[in-house]
Formats: sequence, C-alpha cells, structure tokens
Amino acid sequence: MDEENCSTVTEFILLGLSGVPELRVPLSLVFLLIYGVTVLANLGMVALIQLSSHLHTPMYFFLSHLSFVDFCYSSVIVPKMLASIFTKNKTISFPACMVQFYLFCTCVVTEVFLLAVMAYDHFVAICSPLLYMVIMSQKLCAELVSGCYLLASVCAVVHLCLTLEIPGYKSNVINHFFCDLPPLLSLACSDVSVNEVLLFIVATFNESMTIVILLTSYLFILITIVIHSAEGRCKAFSTCASHLIAVVVFHGTILSIYCRPPSGNGGDADKVATVLYTVVIPTLNPLIYSLRNKDVKEAFRKALSSKTHS
Repeated sequence: MDEENCSTVTEFILLGLSGVPELRVPLSLVFLLIYGVTVLANLGMVALIQLSSHLHTPMYFFLSHLSFVDFCYSSVIVPKMLASIFTKNKTISFPACMVQFYLFCTCVVTEVFLLAVMAYDHFVAICSPLLYMVIMSQKLCAELVSGCYLLASVCAVVHLCLTLEIPGYKSNVINHFFCDLPPLLSLACSDVSVNEVLLFIVATFNESMTIVILLTSYLFILITIVIHSAEGRCKAFSTCASHLIAVVVFHGTILSIYCRPPSGNGGDADKVATVLYTVVIPTLNPLIYSLRNKDVKEAFRKALSSKTHS
C-alpha cells in the first residue's frame, strides 16, 4: 500500500446517489415527499399505539418500537442527503460521519432483531393463543426489546472503535449518500482486513440467527394454520402477511450488501439496494401494518372521531 498519498481527514465528501445534475431536483422532491410520509406515518403509529388503550398488547408494543427505529434511522440519513442535494454542499465532518455511522448501525441492527422478535410474537399468538398473554408478559416484552437495543449498540460500538483506529485515508470522497462502513473501508490506507472480516462475520451471524428464528416461527405458524378452519387460516395469513412483506425486502437488501466476502463491491448497485431499506422500508412498514390491520384502522377512526367532536 502506497502510504505517501495517505493522510488524516477532517471531513468527507459524499457523492450522493447520482452525479447527473438534471436529476438533482426530481430526486430532492421525491425523497422529501418520502421522508415526510416516513415521519408522519411512523410517529403517528407510535402516538396511536400509545393513546389507544386496546392497542396496549405485546404485538403493538413491538410495532411501536419498530416504527420508532424506522423513524430514527431514516432521520439519521435522509435530512443530510436532502441538505446535500438542495445546498450542493456534500461535505460532512469526520465526527459527524462517525456519529452518523454509529446511529445508523445501531438502528438497522435493532430492526433486524426486532423483526425476529415480532415473528416469535406472531408464533405465540397463533400457535398458543390461550397462553399468549401469559407467555408474552410485560417483563418478557421489555427484556426482548431492551436486548435488541443493547445488542445493536454493542455491534455498532465494536465497528466504530475499529474504524476510529484507521490512521489515514487515501481519499476523502465517499461514493455513497451517507457514511456507511464498506465505502469508508475502501478508502483506508492501512490494512482493514480485520474490519472487513468482522463486518462480514457479524452481519452474517446476525442475519443467520434472526432468519432461523423467522423461518422456524413461520414454519410452526404454517403447520398450525393448515389444521385450522378456513376462517382461521384467513385471519392467520392476514396477521402474518404484512410482517413477511417487510421481512423479505429488508433482509434481502441487507444480505446483498453486507453478507458477502470482503472483496465484494457492489458500487452503484449497493446505493440502490441501500435506498430500499433506509428510505423505502421505513415508509412502507407503518403503511403495510396499518392498511392490513383492523385494530389499527379502528383506533385511527376513533382518534379522528374524538378530534372531530372535541
């Protein structure tokens, strides 16, 4: 490695999604609209669950945290991306870059675990309905959610500490629209094989563990559904369909970007895949759950009705 061109950096330049000037305005308007929907939908979902007493159940407790995490990691990335498009100032300071990466990593890994916890919750609700409230006690729910946040924070801290050990970079231009780890490591002057291997191992382990939980939960759900009546099958499928849609898209993009050998480099393809789970998924999650859920729609109607009569 030629270290003559290496230096410490005080700021990075984010190239963004596209270098085509003609796309600047359309992209900014599209992402501004999507982010607005993300904020309203996710914070609205959290508020609705908190205010509606009949939604104070384990399933909606987990859903409120999923909405909160979706809002958080979208807000970590999209406002800076929009500011770069509007102002044409694509720089981000080194500390801000590290903070952005840490918060993003924490939120995404938290969501990976939360989706697995929600699959287990669906499994208990469908396979052991009479014992559901006993098994999914308030204490267990709080422990599961706390564990998701804690494990995600540990993963993010480990990656952040190793990244901060990088002595210099051959360039400060990041071919991405936010400070993600793979493009950062590609700029390092020193040997970052430990960082790359650890990223691959941790991402693959987290994905493998959560996917096993997901597949096992839905396998038992499928077996239970088969022996139910037609009405029971419809209700069960309705309960799980929204979760499966979110899981397939979210995990599919995570697997394509992080769970591959360190030498893999997706370039612009990674940007497109990243948009799916950082911008699109946080918008779709609350819409999928609310549009397919009678309890949420009923709570929303009651909230509107109370507003109208107040």
